[in-house]
Amino acid sequence: METALSLRERLFAFAKDRYGTEPEYLWSRYPRYAVLRRPDTKKWYALFMDVPRDRLGLAGTDRADVLDVKIDDAFYRDDLFRRPGHLPGYHMGGAWVTALLDGTVPFEELCGLVDASWRAAAEKKKTARPRPPKEWLCPANPSYFDLEAAFAASDTLLWKQTASIRPGDTVYLYVGAPVSAVRYACRVMETDIPYDYEDARLTIRRVMKLRLLRRYGPDRFPLSRLKDFGVFAVRGARTVPTRLAAALHQDEP
Repeated sequence: METALSLRERLFAFAKDRYGTEPEYLWSRYPRYAVLRRPDTKKWYALFMDVPRDRLGLAGTDRADVLDVKIDDAFYRDDLFRRPGHLPGYHMGGAWVTALLDGTVPFEELCGLVDASWRAAAEKKKTARPRPPKEWLCPANPSYFDLEAAFAASDTLLWKQTASIRPGDTVYLYVGAPVSAVRYACRVMETDIPYDYEDARLTIRRVMKLRLLRRYGPDRFPLSRLKDFGVFAVRGARTVPTRLAAALHQDEP
C-alpha cells in the first residue's frame, strides 16, 4: 500500500503534467497544507491537508493525510460517500469531498477526483435570462424586395436580421416609399441563420425566418398615422411603442 507522502507527490506530479499547476503552501502554521489552483479562475481545485483522525469521525487521534476536491455532480458525490476512504469535505463543506491518502483510495481514482474538481473550478458560463417576446418595426425597401409576391408564394421567408430579435418575437414590416405603411405582421421562427449576400447596396451575413401572421391594408397604418404614435421614420429595426402595439393588435382578426 502506498504511503501518504508518495501519493501526495504522485498527485502533484500528475497535476503539473496535466494542468501545469504546482502546489502552493499558504499557511506557515500548517506547513504541510498545500493547494492546487486553476491559473485562469484562480480557484482552488485541490487541497492537501493532514488532520487529526477523530476530526474526520475516524478512530484514533493520529493525523491523517487527506485530499479535498470539489465535486459538482451530486449523484457522483453521493456515490463516492458509499465507497471506502471518501468522507464529506473536511473544513470546506458544501460540494467538497475528502479522500484519504492512506492507500484506501487507488491512485487512479484520486486522479479522477482531481480531474472532476478541475472542471468544477472552471469559469461558469453565464446563460442569458429569458425575456418576454418583443415587438419590432422593421423597414422593407420595395425596390429591393417584392414582399407581396414573396408572401403570395409562401407564408414564410428569410429576412435580414437586425437588432436583438429572438425567436417568438413579432416583426411588423414597414414598406417604404411609395407605400410608406406597415403592411405585414410576422412571427420570428428562427434567428442567426448564416447567409452570404453582398452587392453594391446591401450586405447580409445572417437572416431570420419569418412566418406571416396577417396583412394590413396600405391605408391602415401609413406613416402619417404612425406619427400620432411617435414614429416619424422607420430607418432600422426598433421596438414598437406601446400605444402603437395596442392599435396594431386591435386590427387582429
